[in-house]
Amino acid sequence: MIWLLAAGVLAFLFWYSFIWPLNHFTRMGVKQTKPWPLLGDQWSFVFKLKSVTEFVSSIYNMHPDTRYTGLYQFVTPVLMLRDPELIRQITVKDFDHFTDHRKFVEPESDPIWAGSLFALRGTKWREMRATLSGSFTSSKMKHMFDVINETAENFSEYFANQSEKLIEIELKNMFTKYATDVIATSAFGIQVNSLTDPKNTFYSMGHEITDFSGFVNKARFITLATLPALAKYLKLTLFAQNPVRYFRDIIHDTIKVRIQKSIVRKDMLNLLLDTRKGISHEEDGVIETGFATVKEFSSTNKPKAKEFKYLSDDDITAQALIFFFAGFDTVSTSACFVTYELAINPDIQQRLREEIIETHKANNGKLSYDALLKMKYMDMVLSEALRKWPPVPSIDRECTKSYTIQPVHPDEKPVHLKPGDVLTLPMMGLHRDPRFYENPEKFDPERFSDENRDKIVPYTYIPFGSGPRNCIGSRFAILETKALLYHLLLNFKIEPTKRLTMPLKLCRKTFQNTAADGFWIGLRKIEN
Repeated sequence: MIWLLAAGVLAFLFWYSFIWPLNHFTRMGVKQTKPWPLLGDQWSFVFKLKSVTEFVSSIYNMHPDTRYTGLYQFVTPVLMLRDPELIRQITVKDFDHFTDHRKFVEPESDPIWAGSLFALRGTKWREMRATLSGSFTSSKMKHMFDVINETAENFSEYFANQSEKLIEIELKNMFTKYATDVIATSAFGIQVNSLTDPKNTFYSMGHEITDFSGFVNKARFITLATLPALAKYLKLTLFAQNPVRYFRDIIHDTIKVRIQKSIVRKDMLNLLLDTRKGISHEEDGVIETGFATVKEFSSTNKPKAKEFKYLSDDDITAQALIFFFAGFDTVSTSACFVTYELAINPDIQQRLREEIIETHKANNGKLSYDALLKMKYMDMVLSEALRKWPPVPSIDRECTKSYTIQPVHPDEKPVHLKPGDVLTLPMMGLHRDPRFYENPEKFDPERFSDENRDKIVPYTYIPFGSGPRNCIGSRFAILETKALLYHLLLNFKIEPTKRLTMPLKLCRKTFQNTAADGFWIGLRKIEN
């Protein structure tokens, strides 16, 4: 009898913990997915049936007549927003109710991650964003342009100096090396060349900190996402601690040397040190980096004197680390997709090359910040690539104050959200919705011409997020990618190779947005 009672209690606890939560949205009158027990909608990841991009798109398209759809990240209910006006309302107008990202790691378990701008919450986030926003303006990007451009030029020269007329490369591998070198010189203040020295410690540590493949890494990630109490008990961290210690030592040592020797260098680390001192030099009338650049929301992000956050060495380490974490994968991935599109659309590639050659000649072979950002077709091409292949397919928001989504359509009911409830913005779904983009699967830079860009419905194009909690590094990412494209197309024709799978198949083995069989393209030298 006791065993029977125990079995009944266990069955009830299983039902209450893993079955009952999966009808959360149905009970609210919200259309939802058909989740599996324990796994929710993540079963497609667990069994490698969908890539992260395919997953977001499938949920987005499941109920096309709705403004929002319910899904489940394991047993956590998540409301996906599908309506641009609702996205504007929640991320901008009523931002005070949704100021945070979902908490992923306990601060005491991983203080470096917890201290990063992405992970900070509430007042601490507001202070840090206000403090850092001045370091990511277009004026500051112009200040840093030389170190970015030099890295892009060195990257292109590495291949130009090879004897083969056609060089076959795998883009993801090569572009992660480029992104590593850019971040090493701009955010950490050190010089590395990951092409000539692919086993350098900086690159190896960067690869380790961004690697979520393999059983152990996936198990850690899933435990953090689904069993926070267990993760806290085990003191699990998002980042492996060996590379964290390595990057912390670099930042601390470099700061110490720069202060002792009064070294000033045009890089992100120097800008952060200036921010710590309260120094800010802005140049008026600087050209913006491009159409996709997110704007700062001054009412939220301009600090008052009493709100200014003093940046400790660990604060600077945390920002540099998340800068690396975000840039290492997202920038290299964006560069892969835009280069892939140029390879399979040679007419677009040639038109862009002609603009590059014209710019090169007009500036006597010396690329400047202003010259690069005056290139209209370059911006159209990159903007379209960010539409078709957003760097991150979706991004979350957490409800921080009780909120109600009022009904608009006859079949809707009020949706009451409480603190801790999670929402997601589906960039991949919005960017490929035929309601907003005609023939969305076509790569068409003309969508972003001067004549057409005003036709884009607001909040249907959000490659770097939406509202005050958007990506602070959008200018850096755009500048870094444009410089790379400039130098590559100036010296090479980009061609698909026999090893390139067309149409592209997306990888279902990792949480990252990449090609299943690699981005294999050929660089054919242009004979002068």
